[in-house]
Amino acid sequence: MGGYKTVLVGVLAISSPASAEQVDILALGDSLTQGYGLLEQDGFVPQLRNWLAEQGHDVRVVNGGVSGDTTAGGLARVEWSLTPEIDAMIVTLGGNDLLRGGAPEEARRNIEGILKVAQARDLEVLLIGMEAPGNFGPDYKTAFDALYPELAAQYGTVFMENFFAGFGLENPSPSDVAHLMQADGIHPNPEGVAMIVDAVGPKVEELLGRLSD
Repeated sequence: MGGYKTVLVGVLAISSPASAEQVDILALGDSLTQGYGLLEQDGFVPQLRNWLAEQGHDVRVVNGGVSGDTTAGGLARVEWSLTPEIDAMIVTLGGNDLLRGGAPEEARRNIEGILKVAQARDLEVLLIGMEAPGNFGPDYKTAFDALYPELAAQYGTVFMENFFAGFGLENPSPSDVAHLMQADGIHPNPEGVAMIVDAVGPKVEELLGRLSD
């Protein structure tokens, strides 16, 4: 899927655009996906679309980000968000669960519910994790951080450990990333989004590779 059929003309192989298949990916998430506080073109989804196009991929990324959404909200709307043309899904949820101190086991149930919907529809998924801050205690952090890799392994998804991995820092302080964030210290600015997309992009290419196998 997403490849080009070729026709031979003389000794040249020419790609036939008429036979190319666009891949449609739903990006299910919260304000980080939606592009909160940014001009539309600076948000995560438009920058990811552009990154993929620059790599030669014909991909339509559907912005399924809703500001303030929790894992429960994502589960509640995943069924109707997955319209018939969708070929794969990126799931980036959990940040608002963390802001509210939501129980890790509840977030696990919700994300597993989303993955079960994808599995039932035979859709490939890129699951992007979140890392809990230390202020809720070590047990909370351990439980929350672990749910993403464990569910990714259980459901065979493509996996990225942290939405902010593109910043290239482990356990950064607010001052370490202030130049990449908006004034609220929660949402990335355009430069921060670009760094995030540079890291997420290859994972999306891995997702695309599964569709063409």
